[in-house]
Amino acid sequence: MSQNPEEIKEKEIEEKIVVETTPANKVSEVVIGDEVLKVNTVIDAPSPSPSPSPSFVKDFKFGKKSDKNFKSRSRSARPVREKPEFDSKTVDVRRVTRVVAGGRRFSLSVAAALGDKNGRVGFGLGKALDTQAAIEKSHRAAKKNMLTLKLTKNKSIPYDVTVKYKSARLWMTPNKGKGLIAGSSARTILALAGVNNVTAKFRSGTKNKINNAKAAMKALSLFTK
Repeated sequence: MSQNPEEIKEKEIEEKIVVETTPANKVSEVVIGDEVLKVNTVIDAPSPSPSPSPSFVKDFKFGKKSDKNFKSRSRSARPVREKPEFDSKTVDVRRVTRVVAGGRRFSLSVAAALGDKNGRVGFGLGKALDTQAAIEKSHRAAKKNMLTLKLTKNKSIPYDVTVKYKSARLWMTPNKGKGLIAGSSARTILALAGVNNVTAKFRSGTKNKINNAKAAMKALSLFTK
């Protein structure tokens, strides 16, 4: 006997999951009245990642790189830096001010010494708005004022001297095997000149580094070639 449409509407629709085989495949039974329908639902599952080859694992374990899995990288060689002709050292850096009509103008003054530690030494001053520009100017000035010394066999001076430059007074004498004994700017100048076995002492109360350095240069100028 055929059922009336009204009776079919009154019946409830029930859905039961009967079988669940895998996460990627679900089979369910849907009951609609006296009819039973089977629905197969397919769910996309993530594909498993491929396992590495045994040879790759072996090479990676022992710190080797397989030619099949890695490409050889060619690294460009670093350019070789040329050694500068002179060693340099900054003696003093000062911030100076100039008063103009519009206000004050600040700049930097740098005192630097150059030397090859083999009998040549120079000292110069440079002033600019930028530190690097001031250092370059001081290096150019030091090269212009370069001295070539005439030293003894053990790189010492032949006799003792006493010089005076403005407020700085310097006494310099050779010593036998005691090395370089000096302080302040005199040590910087003598070390860059390559002078050894010399004792230098300032006999003045000034601590002006520029005057002390120029006093050391004046003392060394007595031993030029």
